[in-house]
Amino acid sequence: MAPLHRKLLRDLAHLKGQAAAIGVVIAAGVMVLILAVTTLDAISLSKARFYDSHHFAQVFADLKRAPEGVAGRLADIPGVNQVQTRVKAPVRLEVAGFDDPVRGLLVSLPDGEQPRLNRLYLRQGTLPESGRNDQVVIGEPFAQAHDLAPGDTLTAIIDGRLERLTISGVGLSPEFIYQLGPADLLPDYARFGVLWMNRRALGHAMDMDGAFNNVVLSLQAGAREADVIDAVDQILALYGGIGATGRDDQVSHRFLSEELNQLRVMAWVLPTIFLGVAAFLLNVLMGRIIRTQRQQVALLKAFGYGHLDLAIHYGLFTGVIVVGGGALGVALGAWAAEAMAEIYAEYFRFPELSFRLQPRILALAFVISAGAALLGTWHAVSAAVRLPPAQAMRPPAPERFRPSWLERSVLGQRLDQPSRIIIRNLSRHRLKGLMSMVGIGLSGSLLLLGSYQFNAVDHLLDLQYRLVMKMDVHVTFTDPTPERALAELRAMPGVNHAEGYRSVPVHLSHGRQDYRTAIMGMEAEPALRGLLDQDHRPTRLPPEGLLLTQYLADYLGVRPGDTLQVEVLEGHRRTVSVEVAGTVDEPIGVSAYMERRALNRLMGEGPAISGVWLLTDTAHETDLFDRLWEAPRVAGIGQIDDVERQFREYIGDTVLVMMGILLLMAGSITFAVVYNNARIAFAERARELATLRVLGFSRGEVSWILIGEIAVITLAAIPLGWLVGTGFAYLLNEAMTMDMYRVPMIITPRSYAFSAGGVLLASVLSLLLIARRLRELDMVSALKTAE
Repeated sequence: MAPLHRKLLRDLAHLKGQAAAIGVVIAAGVMVLILAVTTLDAISLSKARFYDSHHFAQVFADLKRAPEGVAGRLADIPGVNQVQTRVKAPVRLEVAGFDDPVRGLLVSLPDGEQPRLNRLYLRQGTLPESGRNDQVVIGEPFAQAHDLAPGDTLTAIIDGRLERLTISGVGLSPEFIYQLGPADLLPDYARFGVLWMNRRALGHAMDMDGAFNNVVLSLQAGAREADVIDAVDQILALYGGIGATGRDDQVSHRFLSEELNQLRVMAWVLPTIFLGVAAFLLNVLMGRIIRTQRQQVALLKAFGYGHLDLAIHYGLFTGVIVVGGGALGVALGAWAAEAMAEIYAEYFRFPELSFRLQPRILALAFVISAGAALLGTWHAVSAAVRLPPAQAMRPPAPERFRPSWLERSVLGQRLDQPSRIIIRNLSRHRLKGLMSMVGIGLSGSLLLLGSYQFNAVDHLLDLQYRLVMKMDVHVTFTDPTPERALAELRAMPGVNHAEGYRSVPVHLSHGRQDYRTAIMGMEAEPALRGLLDQDHRPTRLPPEGLLLTQYLADYLGVRPGDTLQVEVLEGHRRTVSVEVAGTVDEPIGVSAYMERRALNRLMGEGPAISGVWLLTDTAHETDLFDRLWEAPRVAGIGQIDDVERQFREYIGDTVLVMMGILLLMAGSITFAVVYNNARIAFAERARELATLRVLGFSRGEVSWILIGEIAVITLAAIPLGWLVGTGFAYLLNEAMTMDMYRVPMIITPRSYAFSAGGVLLASVLSLLLIARRLRELDMVSALKTAE
């Protein structure tokens, strides 16, 4: 083995602690990149394959009722490839052993056949047999929630009639990857299910023989979606059409796209922050380690080794650490990404999860890590080899000494000698001290970034479910219902207060911006549905005009006093101009609000409501649900406690798991950086500390000189970490703002304390490890090294 290779092995063995710590920094940066990008890739790839293989439609339209012959007119629209007419119907379900209300959606299939569009992926069983009126395919999540399988039975109330259904199969559809009930934001697989039934049977049950109330279309290559939607709307307007939508507005696709957009942001922002910080730290740490070998570099030159030999030697030294850390990061990243993708698969249902490690991502991670490490190595080695060997083998000349202002101050005069040595050393090596402070500060900023979302999410949920959603039960009706239904609900057992609302689907537009949402008509001062201003204080609805969520107002580019074009997508469709009266601040959802009677007037209807919010006595909920279940116009019953629990689980399973992994990595980086700083400081000052021991300084005084210096740098780094971490958190918060929810930019004192505590804990652990070396300091050997 060549002498330089033996030196390489000895160096690695001697510096194994520092090499391992640097490897952790590399592993953390690579892991974050692999985790974020691979999770995004797995879900994107699974979506694309499911859409293609099962012919996901591109245009969707609901209507009141149209004869089947209208399908031919739709197929003749230029740009349309295929047309699939269907019957859809909301149903109420009863599942043996489950007492809570269960809602369902029945979708028709061609008798005994797969549809041309939105084909089913059958996980178990078969499609309903042709001619069978009692067989259904049920969605896989609903089947898993109730442990149902082919051959089991369900009871359903279809258009007021009780039907007993037999499960023929269990499947998935590209139309319901994200399976939501009406007005829900998150899937509740136990209380909402999708079922597919033969067209003839469902049409007969819904009095839709020879007719349809839903149609989906695919487009030819190059067709303009907007033109096709306009043509579809013109045809279906006569049949109660409420406006066709493209794939971008299809509920499942829209939520999936929102989640992918959030993952895309995380895949860009988080690795950039982590790898950027890791690259900076690598540069600093490798540079300082190589500088401690300055005399060895000079000695090698004196024995005839050229610059290329030294470059290869230290390149291999750095390469071993980078490859080791990178391999660890890839393994951890692949493991975490697969686990994260499986968590997402619980909410987004694909037939299979297409998981892969992309070579270009691996190459990118290694190039960034190796580049940063080699850059630090190159600077230190090139500085050493530029010196003549005789000069490089001598210790660096002492720097010019001049007492700093702090030493000359009254406070400096009162300090003991070891403390003055600390101040003197920091003032002489300001750049080195500054780089150490920046390195520790950056690692502390990652701790703050990883921890702030935990408290911010708690604040979001408290805001939404303590100040906004103050009801216990949410009841929705199948159709707009006269206001007198409120009196009937108030008379039901366990109802303490009831408040009606009107919800109307609309298309809002202002200039070139537009958004499809719903106007919620409420009491001027709603008691069960809070409206909050920018300071989270209750506000009231004006007699006329719209209140918009701030997010929607920003998206549309409107301010109070501006006028919006409102296209009503229900009843008599028309477009009207409505003034924006103000904005409200809500963390979840994107809605518009109007005084209920003003909305009734806008719709040209009497005092109608779409649903009711109830404040209930939990002791009578069973009786209440039984009575509601018997009401024919009730389409759904939602319990707010369940919604809050689902939302907390969703946030906990997705965002907080990801942030928890990042927090763990940030903690590892913090310890690695602080430990390396302490080790390098000890290596650089071993001779000086030994000299002080020989001159009569006690072991405690010598230890304080090193520990005190590290403590000063660490304490100075904590505020810097808070500042940089707050900036990182702001960038991440802005990048992750989405329709579904918006995490408030709130960093609590607990997050700052966590960041500072993490840095201090890492410092204490590092100093405990260094203290052992201080106790074992061999004064003779340390003094000989410079001779």
